[in-house]
Amino acid sequence: MHGARDASDETISALIDAGESYRCERKGDLSSKDNKEKICRTICAFANDIKGADEIGVIALGVSNDGTPSGIQITDELEKNIQNIRGEGKIVPLPSFTTQKRIHRGYEILSIEVRPAVSPPVKYDGRIWIRPGNTTQLASNEDAQRLNEKRRTKDQPDDIQVLQHFRLKDLNINYFKTQYLVQAFAADILEENGRSVEEQLASTKMIGSTTDPYPTVLGMLCIGLSPTDAVPGAYVQFLKIASTDITGDILDEANVQGHVADVIQQIEAKFNAHNQISVDFTSQDRERRTAHYPKVAFEQLFRNAVMHRAYLGTHTPIRVYWYADRIEIVNPGGPFGLVTPENFGSGPTDYRNPNLAAALKDLGYVQKFGAGISRARKELHANGNPELGLEVNASFVTVVMRQRI
Repeated sequence: MHGARDASDETISALIDAGESYRCERKGDLSSKDNKEKICRTICAFANDIKGADEIGVIALGVSNDGTPSGIQITDELEKNIQNIRGEGKIVPLPSFTTQKRIHRGYEILSIEVRPAVSPPVKYDGRIWIRPGNTTQLASNEDAQRLNEKRRTKDQPDDIQVLQHFRLKDLNINYFKTQYLVQAFAADILEENGRSVEEQLASTKMIGSTTDPYPTVLGMLCIGLSPTDAVPGAYVQFLKIASTDITGDILDEANVQGHVADVIQQIEAKFNAHNQISVDFTSQDRERRTAHYPKVAFEQLFRNAVMHRAYLGTHTPIRVYWYADRIEIVNPGGPFGLVTPENFGSGPTDYRNPNLAAALKDLGYVQKFGAGISRARKELHANGNPELGLEVNASFVTVVMRQRI
């Protein structure tokens, strides 16, 4: 595959001049919500690479339908608007795309360059889009099946590795049909007939494919009857400790297991049960209630741990230790990809488990990608808590929320 950074302005300009195709879309401006919607669909379609070209797709922003520059200003704000698509959480799993200012026929344009996805199908707003020719269109059942078959196990992230010692009977099919599917796909897509359960499981990456119908890591985590049978570390150890160190009396203890939605719900219920509320009757005319810890900050940090932890190669659970003066969330697996100990929490976002991230978005536990730590910091500040603590090394990430004084 030709990487976007390897392509010259001349190469991209020649692709644009050749006309709209399965690899190229022209867009004069971003003046309407509809235009941005079309760009998102086309990013999704290029990532799905239905023709199997294994080459970048280019959306030329600032080029009219006839191939001439539209003359719009290519500002940093415009580029940022496109980059913000990453965090909106509507394209899942998030494909690799870059934006570059390039020169076409003597004018500056913005080139949105999309690489084929490693783990198709990619969805936008609950629908699978493809680009078989010069238009972007919804995938048919047959198209979706082709995309399922394109996945190659050796290229896959950990979360969709196939677990050949497990079978469909190890998955909660009723939960998948009644709970997961209705949140993962748009209603009109689900109303279409003719898809078998195996095809639906393959499309959501809960199994390898219809011809390789073994559960994936994702399948066991999201809809497994007993996820820890397949992924031994896929549980959470919760401790409420009476003192400021581990030697104190244990006030509450639980090893929380189950599929990811159930684990998140149970741990957040623990948080809500133990989070004390202080009441101030004196400083204002009306009483003021303040939690020791902001609920949203805990949710963001804990869900981040579920999303980003290492699931393979370790039997270690996520640890939530609640001391007398702080809460520590310890996450097995250090920084991944573009994220380093130096830029953790303030730089780029990368995903060890991109398909799990997409599933958590489908289930409503993620609203915006890449914003968890920054939002937690804001919530802590607004609640009067000390700054968020971070300890990052190659094997673990620990986040520390200190109690409001």
